This record gives sequence, C-alpha cells and structure tokens, in this order.
Amino acid sequence: MRFIDKVAIVTGGASGIGRATAELIAREGGRVLIADMSPKGEEAVTCMVSQGLEVAYQQVDVSQEEEVAAMVRAAVDRWNRLDIMVANAGIGGRGVADATSLADWERVIGVNLTGVFLCIKHAVPAMRAVGCGAIITTASVMGLVGTPGALPYTSTKGALINLTRSAALDHARDGIRVNAVCPGHLRDPTSVGGAGARAAGTQDLLSRYPLGRLGLPEDVAKAIAFLASEDAAFITGTALVVDGGYTAQ
Repeated sequence: MRFIDKVAIVTGGASGIGRATAELIAREGGRVLIADMSPKGEEAVTCMVSQGLEVAYQQVDVSQEEEVAAMVRAAVDRWNRLDIMVANAGIGGRGVADATSLADWERVIGVNLTGVFLCIKHAVPAMRAVGCGAIITTASVMGLVGTPGALPYTSTKGALINLTRSAALDHARDGIRVNAVCPGHLRDPTSVGGAGARAAGTQDLLSRYPLGRLGLPEDVAKAIAFLASEDAAFITGTALVVDGGYTAQ
C-alpha cells in the first residue's frame, strides 16, 4: 500500500499502460484521476469503482493547455492535492521525412512532446504546494535507438527523454522527482496469434527479445509505480528501460 493518501493523474489512462498504471496505484491506496480522449476511460473508471477503487475520469486532449490546466485543477479540487503525475498519453507516428506532412508531424509533436511539457508545467505548482511530488513520463526504447519508417514517433520519444532529464534538474530543489520509462514492444492482442504477415511479423519481433516474449502493460505499470513511490526516493532524471533486453544487444 505505497500510495495511501496520495493523489495521482494518469494521462492516456483508458487502456494499455495507462489503465494498468491507474489500477495498480489505486489498488495500493491511491486516488487516481484517469485522463484520456477516449470514452473508454469512463468504462475503465466504472470497472475500477465496482472493485472499490477511488478513481475518476476526465476527458482531456493533452495537446491543449486549457484542458491540461483544467485536469490538474479537477484533481486538486476533488482531493485537495497532487502527488503523482504520470504523463503517459501518446500516439504513434510512422513516416519518413519526405513523405510526412507538416500537419501529421505537428500532431505527433503536439501529443507526445508538448502534451508532456504541459503536464509537467501544470503539475509542478500543485506539487510545490504539497512540498514534493513524482512525475513519470512514458518514453520508449524507440527514443534510445533509431527505427526506420517512424520518424515522427522516434523524434518525440528521444526528445522526451532529455525533457525528463532537464525537468528533473529544474525541480529537484522543489522535492519533485522526474523520471521516464522506456517500454519495449508490448504484446498486441490484435496481432499476436494472427494470420499471415501479422503472425510472421510477431515471430520476427519476438526473436529480438532475449527474454523470449513481448512486454505487457502490467510490466511497465510496475516500473512506473516504483518510480512514483518512496522506493525510488533517490532516483531522478533517469530513463528506466523496460524492454526484456531489447536494447542490451
């Protein structure tokens, strides 16, 4: 029960890593605002509330500053504090430079990078009021290694790692720790066990993972919860790789 009396916001909390993280923090005593563009966030909250967890939902586009500011206010108004910000919301972005429109580029930047900046910007004053806090960003192994055909996505994830480091230095004296997680490929229920090219692609991907499997949202959620907890009280400015050995090769 590491999060008793703690208040957390998890963006992109309707599914995947975000939902697994929100549920884990809530199960360990935290009160969690799940923020997402998807109405699936309401379904997630209904499910968790039925299990006795203290969670709420707010529809948020993290690329819009007024919506991020309102999200933070909603958590503070509801629970009187903010201790943890999990800036997890993100979107994919495939393409090479000469085949990517400026609109597509800016859309990925807006969610994956500007969205995280805005979450940090508006979380910090609320955490200063408490006297401490933990911010965790979701980067990717694709921010650590080059990947063909995904220029917008990999650019944002690489930049996000350095944004995290700089924010950690900026706010260390506020007692606010800022760290990133870098997940590897996660198991996709729409492709694992699929037919034809999907199945072949999955097998090729599996061959690159020394631990012999792709990740699960819960694997990453456990790393995020660790960084959010007092177990990581002396850790800030790091990018914790959760990739089954993918980048060790």
